[in-house]
Amino acid sequence: MNYTIAVILLVLWLVGWLGFHLLGGVIHILLGLAIIMFFVGFFKKSP
Repeated sequence: MNYTIAVILLVLWLVGWLGFHLLGGVIHILLGLAIIMFFVGFFKKSP
């Protein structure tokens, strides 16, 4: 589930980065959340 959320956040970040430069802060927050969710999912699956 964390990977799904990370992928969704990455896609939203890419759409925002390519299309909307007005909300730069929000876009980088989405990127940060996506990276955090990816690492949380990665470390939870590690034994």
